[in-house]
Amino acid sequence: MSLRYGVLGLLAGEPASGYDLARRFEEALGSIWPAKHPQIYGELTRLADEGMIEVAEEGARGRKVYCVTEAGLADIREWLAAGDVDHTVRLEPLLRSFFFWLARPEDLQRHLTREAAYYRETAQRYRGYADAKDRGEFGDSPQTMSLRVAIEAGIRLYEALADWAEWAQTVPPAR
Repeated sequence: MSLRYGVLGLLAGEPASGYDLARRFEEALGSIWPAKHPQIYGELTRLADEGMIEVAEEGARGRKVYCVTEAGLADIREWLAAGDVDHTVRLEPLLRSFFFWLARPEDLQRHLTREAAYYRETAQRYRGYADAKDRGEFGDSPQTMSLRVAIEAGIRLYEALADWAEWAQTVPPAR
């Protein structure tokens, strides 16, 4: 269901074609909520059928640029205000950790070393975005301010995962 709100939220920020939305998903949301082109195009069709978005312009070769409607804005605002949130976290690294006992210790050490490095590098990259935002490089629009909050969550999450991967190297079954 959240793909719907990802599309609505991105379109509330700026009208876009399906191709543009796929690129924005990859750049802004890819690591937390990935979406493939077919999923995005399917969602655009559903949202248009429901009156949540509309075609703002149609270009060459049938390229459609969509924008959010008032009904779409109301829907995303209702979602943001809702008390019930799906707190399910689907992280393959944590699923794998349930089965570390099946790995050879040397393979597990290499895996955890790579994981820790990946998480640290990702947190550092996000920290660079946060620092640039804090210096005012991206302005102070409400959209940018929300992005800063999301980036901080990413930084803290990836730093915690890096700490976990480093710790996991020091205990059985890795040792």
